[in-house]
Amino acid sequence: MPPLAYLSHSDCGRHDTGWGHPEHVGRLRAIPRALRNDFELFEQLEHREARHATPEELALAHDARYVSLIEQLAESGGARLDADTVVSEGSWAAATAGTGAVLDAIDLAFGDGPRRSFCAVRPPGHHALRNSGMGFCLFGNVAVGAHYARARHAVDRVLIVDWDVHHGNGTQALVQSTPAIRFVSMHQWPWYPGTGAAEDRGPHGSVWNVPMAAGQPREAYVAAFLSAVDSATVGFTPDLVLISAGFDSLAGDPLGGFTLEMDDVATLTREMVSRAGQWCDGRLVSSLEGGYEPDRLGEACVVHMRALAGPDAGWGVRGKG
Repeated sequence: MPPLAYLSHSDCGRHDTGWGHPEHVGRLRAIPRALRNDFELFEQLEHREARHATPEELALAHDARYVSLIEQLAESGGARLDADTVVSEGSWAAATAGTGAVLDAIDLAFGDGPRRSFCAVRPPGHHALRNSGMGFCLFGNVAVGAHYARARHAVDRVLIVDWDVHHGNGTQALVQSTPAIRFVSMHQWPWYPGTGAAEDRGPHGSVWNVPMAAGQPREAYVAAFLSAVDSATVGFTPDLVLISAGFDSLAGDPLGGFTLEMDDVATLTREMVSRAGQWCDGRLVSSLEGGYEPDRLGEACVVHMRALAGPDAGWGVRGKG
Protein backbone atom coordinates (compact mmCIF):
# COMPACT_ATOMS: atom_id res chain seq x y z
CA MET A 1 0.00 0.00 0.00
CA PRO A 2 1.34 3.49 -0.80
CA PRO A 3 2.32 5.35 2.39
CA LEU A 4 0.39 8.52 1.52
CA ALA A 5 -2.87 9.39 -0.19
CA TYR A 6 -3.07 12.52 -2.34
CA LEU A 7 -6.65 13.78 -2.58
CA SER A 8 -8.00 16.55 -4.73
CA HIS A 9 -10.89 17.24 -7.11
CA SER A 10 -11.12 19.10 -10.39
CA ASP A 11 -14.12 21.01 -9.01
CA CYS A 12 -11.78 22.85 -6.61
CA GLY A 13 -10.65 24.78 -9.67
CA ARG A 14 -14.18 26.05 -10.29
CA HIS A 15 -14.08 28.47 -7.37
CA ASP A 16 -13.66 31.76 -9.25
CA THR A 17 -12.46 34.58 -7.01
CA GLY A 18 -11.97 37.09 -9.81
CA TRP A 19 -9.04 38.86 -11.39
CA GLY A 20 -6.25 39.84 -9.03
CA HIS A 21 -7.51 37.90 -6.01
CA PRO A 22 -4.63 36.22 -4.12
CA GLU A 23 -6.61 32.98 -3.60
CA HIS A 24 -6.80 31.99 -7.27
CA VAL A 25 -6.84 28.69 -9.13
CA GLY A 26 -3.16 29.02 -10.02
CA ARG A 27 -2.35 28.08 -6.43
CA LEU A 28 -3.84 24.64 -6.93
CA ARG A 29 -2.34 24.16 -10.39
CA ALA A 30 1.13 24.80 -8.97
CA ILE A 31 0.97 21.62 -6.89
CA PRO A 32 0.75 18.96 -9.65
CA ARG A 33 3.20 21.06 -11.67
CA ALA A 34 5.74 20.80 -8.85
CA LEU A 35 4.88 17.16 -8.28
CA ARG A 36 5.72 16.30 -11.89
CA ASN A 37 9.33 17.21 -11.09
CA ASP A 38 9.46 14.57 -8.36
CA PHE A 39 8.54 11.33 -10.08
CA GLU A 40 9.76 9.21 -7.18
CA LEU A 41 7.26 10.89 -4.85
CA PHE A 42 4.54 10.83 -7.50
CA GLU A 43 4.89 7.05 -7.72
CA GLN A 44 4.58 6.68 -3.93
CA LEU A 45 1.21 8.41 -3.74
CA GLU A 46 -2.22 6.87 -3.81
CA HIS A 47 -4.02 9.36 -6.05
CA ARG A 48 -7.71 9.77 -5.27
CA GLU A 49 -10.43 12.06 -6.51
CA ALA A 50 -12.34 13.30 -3.48
CA ARG A 51 -16.07 13.05 -3.02
CA HIS A 52 -18.35 15.96 -2.21
CA ALA A 53 -19.34 16.51 1.39
CA THR A 54 -23.10 16.43 1.92
CA PRO A 55 -25.06 19.28 3.52
CA GLU A 56 -25.66 17.01 6.51
CA GLU A 57 -21.92 16.50 6.94
CA LEU A 58 -21.22 20.22 6.66
CA ALA A 59 -23.88 20.79 9.33
CA LEU A 60 -21.69 18.91 11.81
CA ALA A 61 -19.90 22.25 12.23
CA HIS A 62 -21.99 24.83 10.34
CA ASP A 63 -25.54 26.10 10.66
CA ALA A 64 -27.69 24.30 8.11
CA ARG A 65 -29.17 27.61 6.94
CA TYR A 66 -25.70 28.94 6.14
CA VAL A 67 -24.84 25.77 4.22
CA SER A 68 -28.04 26.18 2.21
CA LEU A 69 -27.27 29.85 1.59
CA ILE A 70 -23.90 29.03 -0.01
CA GLU A 71 -25.56 26.48 -2.30
CA GLN A 72 -28.27 28.97 -3.26
CA LEU A 73 -25.79 31.78 -3.92
CA ALA A 74 -23.77 29.53 -6.21
CA GLU A 75 -26.90 28.42 -8.06
CA SER A 76 -27.91 32.05 -8.60
CA GLY A 77 -24.52 32.97 -10.10
CA GLY A 78 -22.58 33.98 -7.02
CA ALA A 79 -22.13 36.86 -4.62
CA ARG A 80 -19.53 38.46 -2.39
CA LEU A 81 -19.77 37.59 1.32
CA ASP A 82 -17.28 40.32 2.27
CA ALA A 83 -14.49 42.28 0.62
CA ASP A 84 -12.25 39.19 0.46
CA THR A 85 -14.63 36.22 0.34
CA VAL A 86 -16.36 35.26 -2.88
CA VAL A 87 -19.06 32.78 -3.85
CA SER A 88 -19.02 32.07 -7.58
CA GLU A 89 -21.15 29.74 -9.68
CA GLY A 90 -18.63 26.95 -9.11
CA SER A 91 -17.97 27.59 -5.44
CA TRP A 92 -20.48 25.10 -4.02
CA ALA A 93 -18.90 22.27 -5.99
CA ALA A 94 -15.41 23.45 -5.05
CA ALA A 95 -16.07 23.92 -1.35
CA THR A 96 -17.97 20.66 -0.90
CA ALA A 97 -15.15 18.83 -2.72
CA GLY A 98 -12.59 20.48 -0.44
CA THR A 99 -14.36 19.32 2.69
CA GLY A 100 -15.12 15.96 1.09
CA ALA A 101 -11.42 15.37 0.53
CA VAL A 102 -10.74 15.70 4.26
CA LEU A 103 -13.62 13.35 5.09
CA ASP A 104 -12.40 10.80 2.54
CA ALA A 105 -8.90 10.99 3.99
CA ILE A 106 -10.27 10.32 7.47
CA ASP A 107 -12.18 7.31 6.14
CA LEU A 108 -8.94 6.00 4.62
CA ALA A 109 -7.07 6.48 7.90
CA PHE A 110 -9.63 4.41 9.80
CA GLY A 111 -10.25 1.94 6.98
CA ASP A 112 -7.98 -0.03 4.71
CA GLY A 113 -6.28 2.94 3.03
CA PRO A 114 -3.15 4.93 3.83
CA ARG A 115 -3.12 6.31 7.36
CA ARG A 116 -1.68 9.61 6.14
CA SER A 117 -3.13 11.91 3.48
CA PHE A 118 -2.60 15.31 1.94
CA CYS A 119 -5.64 17.15 0.62
CA ALA A 120 -4.81 19.64 -2.16
CA VAL A 121 -7.98 21.71 -2.05
CA ARG A 122 -9.41 25.20 -2.29
CA PRO A 123 -11.03 27.33 -1.06
CA PRO A 124 -9.20 27.15 2.26
CA GLY A 125 -11.25 26.70 5.42
CA HIS A 126 -9.76 27.81 8.71
CA HIS A 127 -11.47 31.23 8.87
CA ALA A 128 -15.00 29.97 8.12
CA LEU A 129 -17.43 30.46 11.02
CA ARG A 130 -20.60 28.57 11.88
CA ASN A 131 -22.88 31.10 10.19
CA SER A 132 -20.58 32.93 7.80
CA GLY A 133 -17.57 32.73 5.57
CA MET A 134 -14.59 35.06 5.84
CA GLY A 135 -10.94 35.34 4.92
CA PHE A 136 -11.31 33.49 1.57
CA CYS A 137 -12.99 30.54 3.39
CA LEU A 138 -16.49 29.10 2.98
CA PHE A 139 -16.52 25.87 5.02
CA GLY A 140 -14.22 24.77 7.83
CA ASN A 141 -12.72 21.73 6.12
CA VAL A 142 -10.58 20.58 9.04
CA ALA A 143 -13.13 21.47 11.73
CA VAL A 144 -15.84 19.53 9.92
CA GLY A 145 -13.36 16.67 9.62
CA ALA A 146 -12.75 16.61 13.39
CA HIS A 147 -16.46 16.39 14.15
CA TYR A 148 -16.93 13.83 11.37
CA ALA A 149 -14.21 11.58 12.80
CA ARG A 150 -15.93 11.61 16.16
CA ALA A 151 -19.39 10.98 14.69
CA ARG A 152 -18.50 8.48 11.96
CA HIS A 153 -15.58 6.58 13.43
CA ALA A 154 -16.28 6.88 17.16
CA VAL A 155 -12.99 8.73 17.60
CA ASP A 156 -12.52 10.18 21.06
CA ARG A 157 -9.63 12.66 20.95
CA VAL A 158 -8.62 14.79 17.96
CA LEU A 159 -5.67 17.17 17.73
CA ILE A 160 -5.75 19.96 15.14
CA VAL A 161 -2.56 21.91 14.47
CA ASP A 162 -2.40 25.00 12.26
CA TRP A 163 0.82 26.67 11.05
CA ASP A 164 -0.81 29.08 8.59
CA VAL A 165 0.48 32.64 9.13
CA HIS A 166 -3.08 33.74 10.02
CA HIS A 167 -4.92 32.64 13.16
CA GLY A 168 -7.37 29.82 12.53
CA ASN A 169 -10.21 31.72 14.16
CA GLY A 170 -12.88 29.73 12.36
CA THR A 171 -11.43 26.39 13.36
CA GLN A 172 -11.16 27.55 16.97
CA ALA A 173 -14.76 28.76 16.98
CA LEU A 174 -16.04 25.52 15.46
CA VAL A 175 -14.24 23.12 17.83
CA GLN A 176 -13.59 24.92 21.12
CA SER A 177 -16.90 23.80 22.65
CA THR A 178 -15.81 20.15 22.31
CA PRO A 179 -13.08 19.54 24.92
CA ALA A 180 -12.03 16.28 23.24
CA ILE A 181 -10.82 18.32 20.25
CA ARG A 182 -7.65 20.29 21.00
CA PHE A 183 -6.44 23.08 18.75
CA VAL A 184 -2.96 24.57 18.35
CA SER A 185 -2.50 27.64 16.14
CA MET A 186 0.77 29.46 15.53
CA HIS A 187 0.19 32.73 13.71
CA GLN A 188 1.53 36.20 13.12
CA TRP A 189 0.49 38.81 15.68
CA PRO A 190 -0.75 41.45 15.25
CA TRP A 191 -2.24 40.40 11.90
CA TYR A 192 -5.47 39.41 10.22
CA PRO A 193 -8.01 38.46 11.57
CA GLY A 194 -6.95 40.06 14.86
CA THR A 195 -7.81 37.05 17.04
CA GLY A 196 -5.67 34.37 18.68
CA ALA A 197 -4.21 36.00 21.77
CA ALA A 198 -2.10 33.66 23.90
CA GLU A 199 -4.48 34.02 26.84
CA ASP A 200 -7.45 32.88 24.70
CA ARG A 201 -7.62 29.21 25.69
CA GLY A 202 -11.29 28.70 24.78
CA PRO A 203 -14.08 27.85 27.25
CA HIS A 204 -12.55 24.47 28.19
CA GLY A 205 -8.84 25.29 28.04
CA SER A 206 -8.52 23.16 24.90
CA VAL A 207 -6.95 25.86 22.70
CA TRP A 208 -3.27 26.74 22.47
CA ASN A 209 -2.73 30.00 20.58
CA VAL A 210 0.87 30.90 19.74
CA PRO A 211 1.00 34.52 18.51
CA MET A 212 4.40 35.41 17.04
CA ALA A 213 5.87 38.65 15.71
CA ALA A 214 6.89 38.84 12.07
CA GLY A 215 10.53 38.61 11.07
CA GLN A 216 11.72 36.28 13.82
CA PRO A 217 14.50 33.72 13.25
CA ARG A 218 13.18 30.59 11.57
CA GLU A 219 14.06 28.37 14.50
CA ALA A 220 11.98 30.49 16.87
CA TYR A 221 8.77 29.63 15.00
CA VAL A 222 9.59 25.92 14.81
CA ALA A 223 10.46 25.73 18.51
CA ALA A 224 7.37 27.68 19.60
CA PHE A 225 5.03 25.55 17.49
CA LEU A 226 6.41 22.21 18.66
CA SER A 227 6.47 23.36 22.27
CA ALA A 228 2.77 24.23 22.04
CA VAL A 229 1.97 20.85 20.46
CA ASP A 230 3.75 19.09 23.29
CA SER A 231 1.94 21.20 25.89
CA ALA A 232 -1.41 20.50 24.26
CA THR A 233 -0.86 16.75 24.43
CA VAL A 234 0.16 16.42 28.07
CA GLY A 235 -2.31 13.88 29.43
CA PHE A 236 -4.07 13.84 26.04
CA THR A 237 -3.20 11.19 23.47
CA PRO A 238 -4.92 11.95 20.15
CA ASP A 239 -6.67 9.25 18.12
CA LEU A 240 -6.27 11.42 15.00
CA VAL A 241 -4.07 14.36 14.01
CA LEU A 242 -5.32 16.99 11.54
CA ILE A 243 -3.01 19.63 10.05
CA SER A 244 -4.13 22.95 8.63
CA ALA A 245 -1.13 23.30 6.33
CA GLY A 246 -0.81 26.97 5.50
CA PHE A 247 2.29 27.80 3.51
CA ASP A 248 1.85 31.57 3.73
CA SER A 249 4.13 31.14 6.75
CA LEU A 250 7.06 30.84 4.33
CA ALA A 251 9.48 33.71 3.86
CA GLY A 252 8.44 35.99 1.02
CA ASP A 253 4.73 35.23 1.03
CA PRO A 254 2.82 38.39 0.05
CA LEU A 255 0.28 37.96 2.86
CA GLY A 256 2.59 37.26 5.77
CA GLY A 257 5.83 38.15 7.52
CA PHE A 258 7.12 34.82 8.84
CA THR A 259 10.53 33.55 7.74
CA LEU A 260 10.11 29.77 7.40
CA GLU A 261 11.95 27.94 4.62
CA MET A 262 11.48 24.55 2.98
CA ASP A 263 13.68 22.82 5.54
CA ASP A 264 11.32 24.05 8.24
CA VAL A 265 8.31 22.65 6.40
CA ALA A 266 10.09 19.29 6.34
CA THR A 267 10.98 19.53 10.03
CA LEU A 268 7.47 20.48 11.18
CA THR A 269 5.96 17.70 9.06
CA ARG A 270 8.40 15.03 10.21
CA GLU A 271 7.83 16.00 13.83
CA MET A 272 4.06 15.68 13.44
CA VAL A 273 4.40 12.35 11.60
CA SER A 274 6.63 11.06 14.40
CA ARG A 275 4.20 12.15 17.09
CA ALA A 276 1.21 10.71 15.22
CA GLY A 277 3.10 7.43 14.99
CA GLN A 278 3.48 7.34 18.75
CA TRP A 279 -0.01 8.54 19.52
CA CYS A 280 -2.43 7.02 17.04
CA ASP A 281 -0.78 4.47 14.77
CA GLY A 282 0.16 7.27 12.39
CA ARG A 283 -3.30 8.54 11.55
CA LEU A 284 -2.71 12.04 10.18
CA VAL A 285 -4.62 14.11 7.61
CA SER A 286 -3.21 17.37 6.23
CA SER A 287 -5.31 19.90 4.33
CA LEU A 288 -4.07 22.92 2.40
CA GLU A 289 -4.88 26.35 3.78
CA GLY A 290 -2.95 29.48 2.72
CA GLY A 291 0.12 30.11 0.59
CA TYR A 292 -0.06 32.85 -2.02
CA GLU A 293 3.14 32.65 -4.04
CA PRO A 294 2.23 29.72 -6.34
CA ASP A 295 5.71 28.43 -7.16
CA ARG A 296 6.75 28.48 -3.51
CA LEU A 297 3.44 26.89 -2.57
CA GLY A 298 3.93 24.05 -5.05
CA GLU A 299 7.46 23.42 -3.83
CA ALA A 300 6.33 23.47 -0.19
CA CYS A 301 3.54 20.99 -0.85
CA VAL A 302 6.03 18.57 -2.42
CA VAL A 303 8.39 18.95 0.55
CA HIS A 304 5.44 18.44 2.90
CA MET A 305 4.29 15.32 1.05
CA ARG A 306 7.79 13.88 0.96
CA ALA A 307 7.97 14.19 4.74
CA LEU A 308 4.44 12.80 5.15
CA ALA A 309 5.39 9.79 3.04
CA GLY A 310 8.56 9.16 5.06
CA PRO A 311 9.51 5.95 6.82
CA ASP A 312 7.23 4.53 9.52
CA ALA A 313 10.07 3.26 11.71
CA GLY A 314 9.45 3.03 15.42
CA TRP A 315 5.68 3.41 15.47
CA GLY A 316 3.81 2.29 18.50
CA VAL A 317 0.69 3.43 20.28
CA ARG A 318 1.25 5.13 23.62
CA GLY A 319 -1.22 4.49 26.40
CA LYS A 320 -3.77 7.23 26.95
CA GLY A 321 -3.01 9.74 29.64
